[in-house]
Amino acid sequence: MSGGRAIRTRRRHRVGLIGLTAGAGAPAAGVTARVLASGTSDGTVEVRSEGRTDVVVREIVIPPGGSTGWHYHHGQLIAVVRSGVLTRTLADRTVETTAAGQAFVEPAGSRHIHNARNLGTEPVVLCATYVLPAGSPLSVDAPGPHRP
Repeated sequence: MSGGRAIRTRRRHRVGLIGLTAGAGAPAAGVTARVLASGTSDGTVEVRSEGRTDVVVREIVIPPGGSTGWHYHHGQLIAVVRSGVLTRTLADRTVETTAAGQAFVEPAGSRHIHNARNLGTEPVVLCATYVLPAGSPLSVDAPGPHRP
């Protein structure tokens, strides 16, 4: 997540190929994503906000050596790794690896910053579902955690 550009309209973050990170839409180096489906709930989905909720499903591809950069989400993200092995570093510097056929959940909020990397030799392909307060960017850039 680098770059600092913010998505200002719902349409921009739902159309075409966009990166997983970088200012909620600007592509991280080599990372691509495409929206598979999106919609807005009128309040039947519970999120940390009142009112309407956006649900976006994307396929995300991280090439070997690629990284999303440090970022967080305003809502919960639920993802399944379709191929490759994803390595995520969390805010407390814990490292988690998720292989093809496995899933993970990322909680909402700036306390849950993380960086996803592909340390393998084949592309990592994710199917990610975002459950966000309506109008929120898919992700928000964040500085990496400070070392003690």
